[in-house]
Amino acid sequence: MTPVRSESSSKHHPMPFTRLEIAVMSLVDGVLQVLLARRAEAPHAGKWALPGGVLRIDLDRSLDTAAQRVMHERLGLELPFLRQLCAVGGPTRDPRAPWALSVVYRALVPAEKLDPSAGKRIEALAWRPVEEAMEDRGLAFDHAALIGQAVKATRHEVDGLELPFGFLPEEFTLGELQSTCEKLLGRRLDKSSFRRRLSERDIVAPVEGAMRGGAFRPAQLYRERR
Repeated sequence: MTPVRSESSSKHHPMPFTRLEIAVMSLVDGVLQVLLARRAEAPHAGKWALPGGVLRIDLDRSLDTAAQRVMHERLGLELPFLRQLCAVGGPTRDPRAPWALSVVYRALVPAEKLDPSAGKRIEALAWRPVEEAMEDRGLAFDHAALIGQAVKATRHEVDGLELPFGFLPEEFTLGELQSTCEKLLGRRLDKSSFRRRLSERDIVAPVEGAMRGGAFRPAQLYRERR
């Protein structure tokens, strides 16, 4: 009979250096932008990057709670709508370790609901248009590529009519809804096609008797169908 090896006698395998990176996005000045942090410490001190931090096995009960802790420490924020985007890793991602792993989260939040402040190991915060950030190879680590993935996933959802109702008043016109989607997507939408898809999916409901006046004829008001 082959003896069963105890856990203490098994071979030890070094664990990767593990971080959380957070892509917080919003409409700022009518353009989809991402919140960047200027790093105060090496590596890449003084460079802009996604806010993030190290996984703490003594503090974090899950990846989701780790992401929330990092947001509180770095930005002074609680973001209830964080979504896990991807995990990336390899031997050359971070000079502090022979192998590093990053779990990436994203959030799309109205800017007026955010009041971020530079926290631990951050010199400054700034909003940056995503089209610029995705192409900026001067960002720390591989964060330009991670921003690109976050933007692609978010725009795929909006294009699939996972609509950004948080950026609209409770009652809105279809024109306002389309305009908001266009700003997030970074491109124009065909009005007839957009409204046909809304009708087919039965996503919004007219508010009976509610109209909004304008330069031309009044527009019907709608709300999210729940």
